[in-house]
Amino acid sequence: MADHEVNAVPVLRWEEPPEGPVLVLLDQTRLPGEEVECFCTDVPALVAAIRALVVRGAPLLGVVGGYGVALAAARGFDVEEASEQLAQARPTAVNLGYGVRRVRGVHERALAAGAGPGEAAAAALAEARAVHREEVEAGAAMGRHGWALLRELLPGGGLRVLTHCNTGTLVSGGEGTALAVVRAAHRAGALRRLWVDETRPLFQGSRLTGWEAARSGMAYSVLPDNAAGSLFAAGEVDAVVVGADRIAADGSVANKVGSYPLAVLARYHHVPFVVVAPLSTVDPGTEDGAGIEVEQRAGHEVTELAPGVTVAPPGARVYNPAFDVTPAELVTALVTESGVVSPVTPEGLAELCSRSRTRASQTGNGMMSG
Repeated sequence: MADHEVNAVPVLRWEEPPEGPVLVLLDQTRLPGEEVECFCTDVPALVAAIRALVVRGAPLLGVVGGYGVALAAARGFDVEEASEQLAQARPTAVNLGYGVRRVRGVHERALAAGAGPGEAAAAALAEARAVHREEVEAGAAMGRHGWALLRELLPGGGLRVLTHCNTGTLVSGGEGTALAVVRAAHRAGALRRLWVDETRPLFQGSRLTGWEAARSGMAYSVLPDNAAGSLFAAGEVDAVVVGADRIAADGSVANKVGSYPLAVLARYHHVPFVVVAPLSTVDPGTEDGAGIEVEQRAGHEVTELAPGVTVAPPGARVYNPAFDVTPAELVTALVTESGVVSPVTPEGLAELCSRSRTRASQTGNGMMSG
């Protein structure tokens, strides 16, 4: 299939039926078996969808957070309360709070300037749409920058790339982050094999990245997370390309749990470990990796394959972090929409963010978080 077919099913959209506005989400928990949509008419329903992983992925959560504020404003709900609920729905993903704060700020400024509720709600929706558009544009830019980096690191093509979790159109509505880079290599005819970690315990790799890879016509193989080491040992991995949910000021990267072991394996086997994320994922307010709040998820995600289908004794204690943190020294390069940081250092990251803020202020583009 051609790449444009990836977007044949919208990841999210805003609709305004006679009974009031609604945010429509592609239910990612039902993929790959069914393409089903979830309709959210209020913020509690949207928060529940976020927590249930109906919608997920750091960039897309920023977009959804912005639309959630706009939804509350349009339906006449308490915007401040709605914003707080949304921002806490997934604490590790910094983009969620970024999108919420940005749209809420526009709404508050509109009201302060004398706008009525309807005008302020329209301003909030316009800003949410701007966040969405910018994330789509950022995905395309990350794909270009990341592909240029891979050509520099690994000239010759025939790339065998290992990825973890899901980082494509399902996390942004556009090209994605890490999968945008893979897609660029695929378009260039340089992708020999995409290795897809299942990504335990919720299988976002096999279910979602596999779904996207199949729709794009990529050559891909799914593997258990704990089989990655044998791939490295056999010399079957040329690069690891992953996304991020939060990047601390020192360059430490929080990503779906299982990413840190891949970084360690990549370092031992002298394989590039590349992180691809928009600058909205950088959190300068978090000094280092130790300061990143790691979400702990329910134990049944580990002990049950499905309701009533158990794979552990009743009452088993469970350790189920949603993310782990990879220190900056294990990251070969950080690819953003504004360029590449390599080596990843606090100074290099701060410089890139500063340059991006300067460009944003000159163009009136409000992408960067503070």
